[in-house]
Amino acid sequence: MKLSPSLLALALSAAALPVFAEEPAPAPADPLSFNIGAVSEYRYRGISQSRLKPALQGGIDYAAANGFYVGTWASTIKWIKDIPGGDAQVEVDLYGGYKTEVAPGLTLDVGGLYYLYPSNNLKNVPGFANANTFEVYGALTYGPVTAKYSHSATNLFGNVDSKNSGYFDVTATFDLGDGLSLAPHVGHQTVKHLSVASYTDYSLTLAKDFSGLVVSGAVIGTDADKTFYASPANGKFLGKTTLVVGLKKTF
Repeated sequence: MKLSPSLLALALSAAALPVFAEEPAPAPADPLSFNIGAVSEYRYRGISQSRLKPALQGGIDYAAANGFYVGTWASTIKWIKDIPGGDAQVEVDLYGGYKTEVAPGLTLDVGGLYYLYPSNNLKNVPGFANANTFEVYGALTYGPVTAKYSHSATNLFGNVDSKNSGYFDVTATFDLGDGLSLAPHVGHQTVKHLSVASYTDYSLTLAKDFSGLVVSGAVIGTDADKTFYASPANGKFLGKTTLVVGLKKTF
């Protein structure tokens, strides 16, 4: 089967739950926090990073009282290794930014996020670029709704000539009481110079917080091209609608 560079435009739902790639969290009472978890499948912007298989995840965050924050997060993955010669079995996210209230009830969050794939050799595979990617982002939150735009300052996840790709998403998080939350989400990934790789993702996540132990379930789907986003390992569509369950402990 011919391998497509678009497989590397693997894309995050904005919900800060263990189903998805890590997002900077609001400043906790203790500025330093840790998290560890597992998911039945690692989805990022609706596309499976773990070939529809379970993944282990964890991270560290530091959020200062003045609004600045830094953090790192990691997950096991399969999509790079599935491409012959690609290697890399782990994703490591390094991020930092600034969050502040710019008007009553309106919060601004700006920062940068570097996706590091240690040992990846995609730049040596014909038709691909280095998988490591850097994005800058800006988000506005008002009430339960957050609108966010992420812009790639490098090639996007190994796609050749894909610098300046963008992802826009809107997520709402509703507190249902007793530790329950419901988060609908929709996002659109645009891949520069590779329109067939562009798509929309959507999800609905229900989570229950048991004093720092969060159990979640998310229905996730996309309208991504089924051929373009087929796994090179087994041909399965990586953006199909599915239920992803997760368990995450923060301490």
